[in-house]
Amino acid sequence: MLRLGVNIDHVATLRQARKTRYPNPMAAAALIEKAGANQITVHLREDRRHIQDSDVRELRKTVSTLLNLEMAATPEMVKIACDIKPDVVTLVPERRQEMTTEKGLDVLKNADPLGSAIQKLKSAGMDVSLFIEADLRQIEETVRLGADRIELHTGRYCDWVDKRDKKEIQNELQHLKTASQFALEKGLLVAAGHGLNYDNIEDCIRQVSEIEEYNIGHSIISRAIFVGLENAVTEMKEILETVGANNKENKEEALL
Repeated sequence: MLRLGVNIDHVATLRQARKTRYPNPMAAAALIEKAGANQITVHLREDRRHIQDSDVRELRKTVSTLLNLEMAATPEMVKIACDIKPDVVTLVPERRQEMTTEKGLDVLKNADPLGSAIQKLKSAGMDVSLFIEADLRQIEETVRLGADRIELHTGRYCDWVDKRDKKEIQNELQHLKTASQFALEKGLLVAAGHGLNYDNIEDCIRQVSEIEEYNIGHSIISRAIFVGLENAVTEMKEILETVGANNKENKEEALL
């Protein structure tokens, strides 16, 4: 069954806009888990624009599924992660000027700092994932450095969907499929995320059945404004379960 991780950064974004105590990310996480999500994801950025250190510490106490901490591979962040010990750490690229994460890590160019961070995090008992592009060379280096998982950047696919370019959409889906197959063969768990929403995720699930987990934030939190947080999560979970089940049935029929 496909796993759903929900990113709650934008709950904290709304709170930080007025520097209030609400909305509370921990309360949001509890509702999201109640609605059936498999994982809570937060990004502790160096500029602390939304999630704060105290949020991560409180979430570690209250999350009953899995806590996935996205962060840059800096000494400060590695120290924080080793202290708090989330279940999963996802290393991501980070620029102060960016509105959101723009692309995957270049594992080849940053092998030394990434390798050091991976080993420290794994020694402290955490699974480590790298947020990367659908590139076989990046996956090979990820394996060499000892990471447990990858999260494939789906931003390009989502951009082409917005532009309604059918050829490029299929090209990106094929890149994602090839990369996912290769990563599975190498023993990595494969997740995906960035820009996915209620309209564009179905084709990704249908055509890239190798992806095991989706991390989605902005679209779910946005949908929650209109239907409530639990309903927004339930709707996304139902898409994953329904389309994923159809994929499984089709595979089984093909084997008969």
